[in-house]
Amino acid sequence: MKIADDIHNYYEKLVTDHFAVLKLEEKYDSDFLADLTCVVLNQLPARYIRHEVDMAFYSPASERFEMERNVKEAVSKALEFMKTQ
Repeated sequence: MKIADDIHNYYEKLVTDHFAVLKLEEKYDSDFLADLTCVVLNQLPARYIRHEVDMAFYSPASERFEMERNVKEAVSKALEFMKTQ
């Protein structure tokens, strides 16, 4: 059985969006960012979706805000962890 290519973890998008806001791609190389992404995502629950519109339309604003806050905290913790390694 093959899971459809369009199924993905919504947190992946939130993490990459937050990386862009922080301009991490200008500060770190791709290997560091790949490791950082893993450390961040391992702190967050999986939230699988098929279409971005599903989250935008069917999730209350409070839930989306909470998810974004969780991402910010996870990125901050992961950066501290990665810098000490």
